Amino acid sequence: MPVYLLSRDLSFPPPEIADKSGLLAVGGDLSTSRLIWAYSQGIFPWYNPGEPICWWSPDPRLILEPANLHVSRRTERIIRQGRFQVTLDRAFREVIRACSETRVKSGEGSWITPEMIEAYTELHYLGRTHSVETWQGDRLVGGLYGMSMGRVFFGESMFTKVSDASKVAFVTLIRQLSEWAFAMIDCQVTTWHLLSFGAKEIPRPLFLKKLKELINLKSGAPRGKWS
Repeated sequence: MPVYLLSRDLSFPPPEIADKSGLLAVGGDLSTSRLIWAYSQGIFPWYNPGEPICWWSPDPRLILEPANLHVSRRTERIIRQGRFQVTLDRAFREVIRACSETRVKSGEGSWITPEMIEAYTELHYLGRTHSVETWQGDRLVGGLYGMSMGRVFFGESMFTKVSDASKVAFVTLIRQLSEWAFAMIDCQVTTWHLLSFGAKEIPRPLFLKKLKELINLKSGAPRGKWS
């Protein structure tokens, strides 16, 4: 399948024409306008440092519907014990940096480049991206971040410095999103970790159909920051 080179305008080729891996286009930029438009079309950036920006819409797509969240007894017990304090939008930049640094330290390399950090932080100032933090005292020990649009939350990355910290952040977020009438969490690509929480793969056409419907519905989330 062809891979399209983006021009300066914000348009993308239809995500339906991406191959199974999901690679759709290269080029463009990480402007807030382009990122918002991309996510609304079921497209997200993912590339390695030194490479051109690559835009993806994989098939199948991993999603989690809040009603289908599965929480293990062990994780429920940890939440009840109150080992962690959980906050929303208290330390967005610290969370996204920690997500990037954790991957580098593990030897995987990080697609969360400095340009990505700045772009998503700018979206945070606009009330578009959000973070969840887990704390032990004043120490940030886990968290995650992503984009929200209508009744959809697009998960991007998570990190943990203490065992179970990111799990608690994730479960807390999904339960809060459920209270706010969110209907779908886009998990992007399949991992066993997310499958264990009740996520499932769906065909790209079905994902795009759900996305089109849900991003135009209002949720109960506060406007702007969630803190």
